[in-house]
Amino acid sequence: MRVIHTVLAVWLCALCACTPQRHVGHVYRGALASNLKTFDPAQASDAYSNQSQFQIYECLYEYKYLARPYEVQPCLASSMPVVSDSGTVYTLHLRSDVEFQDDACFPNGKGRKVTAQDFIYSIKRLTDVRTQTFGWWIFDGKVKGLDEFRKLSEALPPLPDSIHPDLYNREVEGLRALDDTTVRMELTRPYPYFKYILAMPYAAIIPHEAVEYYGEEFLNHPVGTGPFVLKEWRRGLRLVFERNPKYHHGFYPSEGEASDSAAGLLADAGKPLPFLDRAEIYIFEETQPMWLNFLRGNLDRSAIPKDNYSQAVTPQRALRPELFEKGIRLRRMQELDITYICFNMDDPALGNDRKLRQAMQLGYDVETVIDRFYNGRGRRAQSLIPPGLSGYDSTFKGPYGRFDPDAARKLLAEDGHPNGTGVPELSYLTVASTDARQRGEHFAQNMAAIGIKVKVESCTWPEYLERLRRKKFQLVGASWMADYPDPENFLQLLYGPNKPPGENNASYQNAEYDALYRKMAVMSDSPERLAILQRMKTIVSEDCPWIIVAHRTAELLAFDRVKNVKSHAVLDAPLKYYRVE
Repeated sequence: MRVIHTVLAVWLCALCACTPQRHVGHVYRGALASNLKTFDPAQASDAYSNQSQFQIYECLYEYKYLARPYEVQPCLASSMPVVSDSGTVYTLHLRSDVEFQDDACFPNGKGRKVTAQDFIYSIKRLTDVRTQTFGWWIFDGKVKGLDEFRKLSEALPPLPDSIHPDLYNREVEGLRALDDTTVRMELTRPYPYFKYILAMPYAAIIPHEAVEYYGEEFLNHPVGTGPFVLKEWRRGLRLVFERNPKYHHGFYPSEGEASDSAAGLLADAGKPLPFLDRAEIYIFEETQPMWLNFLRGNLDRSAIPKDNYSQAVTPQRALRPELFEKGIRLRRMQELDITYICFNMDDPALGNDRKLRQAMQLGYDVETVIDRFYNGRGRRAQSLIPPGLSGYDSTFKGPYGRFDPDAARKLLAEDGHPNGTGVPELSYLTVASTDARQRGEHFAQNMAAIGIKVKVESCTWPEYLERLRRKKFQLVGASWMADYPDPENFLQLLYGPNKPPGENNASYQNAEYDALYRKMAVMSDSPERLAILQRMKTIVSEDCPWIIVAHRTAELLAFDRVKNVKSHAVLDAPLKYYRVE
């Protein structure tokens, strides 16, 4: 899951102690806008966690860094999957030369080779109900026998006191190791996007020794095969990664887009990864300290805070000359994302009143949100599917996808709520950042203008995630960035069986939508699939389980001393490709 929000906490008291310092050598200094909750891949439920996880853990497959459109390639696998003619049997071949990092969980502290059983263990652990992962949805109903394995786990005592090796030793029909380097997966139906699932952080390979050795503390002690190891984690302050001395199976790409060579992105072609000796990631839960540290040269890369946008970008959308002269470069990219306000459809005041939800969509001034809070970096969304994916149609307009307060008030009157009469005060949940609170207040003001009272409720990022899991909200501001480049990744957000703890935070259920989803999910791109996508978009636009907001454009700044920087809408923080001069 890649829900994005900025968390606000007291930072300034710790700023001096954590101001980035210049070092000699290949050291990268970046920033996160939120503290992390875990280094457990099964618990990684947001972009910030994924950015950090991918420095340490790897999957069988990974995205090609430079290729567009987005493609996957082998990582811990030695080749791409061999898929049967039926599209349901995947034969996966693992490399035989990859080892887990050295760690106290192994005998004599020495890591061992990765095997097919490690992959199977990692998938079973993700399936185990007691792991309490957000990520079960990626395999739910897809692999033969895996759902049955999950049901068996429901009857067992909680982890970590009861590992129950008998459960993990139990064979799963569709998940078998043929030998130490070969896995056979049998799917219930063909899923053309399944190769992308095997590249998601939830599918990262972990050693059972680490889970058993650290128990509840495993979330603080990541043990992987990736380019870096975690050397320091000062919660709320910084992360420090250092080069993994056992990493030797990655090389910088030798090909990409036609423009990549001229941009200097192929100068390191074929060289072993990573280039960095060390990466220091500072946690700035306020944007101003982050921005000032970047301008001072203490950070190598930064987003552009909303309130500082005019300092960085001209009205013509170009980088200001004074920043260019300092060696700063602007990177712009269309995000594969959607921002939205989610209704809790299990809440009787909202779930049983479609006209109320439609009126609230009409009453929300999205254009002002884009201008005021995104600095114009985005476009109004009419459906879940963002530009750049099949199924996106710039001509599609939902019946309530416009700002029309008069139409909103008319709908409320038709619904028996003239001027909002009879609608109880509603609660809007957001994370405790200045920007998020301001967006919440803007929403509340818009709703007040049509007669609906909304109270904005802020909480920390961990609290936010927990309340999503437990459905303890009425309305919640959220966003989603693509886990993989297929519209199914967005449409599953409203698929009924994906209700919490899955990714359908709205708890939305529509029989026609669910049937169309199941049909679409097993189809490759085709005119028939596009027609199904169009119908699904229409259903959502009429039912309004979300207030659909925007598709954003990403703009990042980086000093020219950081080489090989290319924005990627799916791959998070690819530090192993960066080189700092």
